[in-house]
Amino acid sequence: MEKIWAERALLPDGWAENVCVTVDRGRIAAVEAGVTGGAAVPLLLPALANLHSHAFQRAMAGLSEARGPEPRDTFWTWRQIMYRFLDHLTPDDVESIAALVQMEMLEAGYATNVEFHYLHHRPGGGHYDNIAEMAERIAAAAARSGIGLTLLPVHYQFGGVDRRALAPGQNRFGTTPEEFLRLVEGAETALSALPADAGIGIAPHSLRAVSPEGLAECVALRPGRPLHMHLAEQVPEIEEISAAYGRRPVEWLLDNHSPDRRWTLIHLTHMTEDETRRLAATGAVAGLCPITESSLGDGIFNGTIWTQAGGRYGFGSDSNIRISLVEELRTLEYSQRLRDRGRAILATPERSTGRVLYQAGLDGGATAAGRETGAIAPGLWADLVAIDRANPVLAGRRGDQMLDSLVFAGHDGLVRDVWAAGRHVVQGGRHMDHDRIIADYLATIARLQDRM
Repeated sequence: MEKIWAERALLPDGWAENVCVTVDRGRIAAVEAGVTGGAAVPLLLPALANLHSHAFQRAMAGLSEARGPEPRDTFWTWRQIMYRFLDHLTPDDVESIAALVQMEMLEAGYATNVEFHYLHHRPGGGHYDNIAEMAERIAAAAARSGIGLTLLPVHYQFGGVDRRALAPGQNRFGTTPEEFLRLVEGAETALSALPADAGIGIAPHSLRAVSPEGLAECVALRPGRPLHMHLAEQVPEIEEISAAYGRRPVEWLLDNHSPDRRWTLIHLTHMTEDETRRLAATGAVAGLCPITESSLGDGIFNGTIWTQAGGRYGFGSDSNIRISLVEELRTLEYSQRLRDRGRAILATPERSTGRVLYQAGLDGGATAAGRETGAIAPGLWADLVAIDRANPVLAGRRGDQMLDSLVFAGHDGLVRDVWAAGRHVVQGGRHMDHDRIIADYLATIARLQDRM
């Protein structure tokens, strides 16, 4: 049993001073305000879940910024670079890269990694002896980093909605329905070696890559666990789905399924106003990745209408080109400001912009992770982040102003401590295994360069 003392903390009913949080076996056992005791952290917040990550892509950050042979560089030209890059990755590489990504998430203030895991097979598509070999490596990285893990094995059947064969760069992803079931079972076995807060989810990749029958099978698999899918990210994707199914992707999903709180739909960049309102009303989470969406030129999420309709959302780092919790929140709000030419777009009369963004991320992230977290309250996992208020960014700030300053003026280094299900994995701003994880990653990159 551990006690965490905080000078100020964000509790479910608002800000409190002199708070003691008692942690027992990874969960919050008690929360008391107005008491003093041991050495206190300056500011204690619930920690967010990072709801969408492709860990291996962290190692290709910076490799796709030169102009290619096409007249216009887009998501689709970036994807070809990614396909060429991943063909060099071994299981050892993936484990090392995932450990770095998870460490960087923790040092940024996330407590949970929701890993949308689709790199399954050998280069060329041949299976490893254990079909869940790569899933085991993600779990092994989590055992080392101490992060909370929700692992989402990805079902990827086809190279397009016309059911064409997988392209050479996609062969490492491919699964038949039977193979996908074995993959999920193998991933569950890998997770059984982790602490009790680790969990499984199901991820049909997209309407382009999974047939309607395959999607229905995914929905029926592991009911009650999170289900994630890319949806409406790119205009050519919308055009392809519309031509094949006679409906835009969001329309087709709403007409053929009943998305609810179990569902997290990634990006949702291109929706009509009617689609936005209808989907928001279902309770499904919009999985937003503003840094990656900016990097890839996806477009701007329809955040104003989504939130007006009561829509829920959370944040992920997707390509992991930059892992920064505060920048994800900031980039979402700034994208709305640029489009609508206003300020404090997502704020409400009762709550400031930073408070709205942070609490939305808590709610959406917890739901997307299928994890009992998202608040400093008894019974929930002790996913907590302590912020350094001695930094000039937070000087003199109180209440919601602290979150506003954190989100809109914050930077790397403000996170002081992080607990993931009670595991005190970041102390004094550094991960407990920071140096060795960095050394392993650097050695991995050196080996990769020799092979590329």
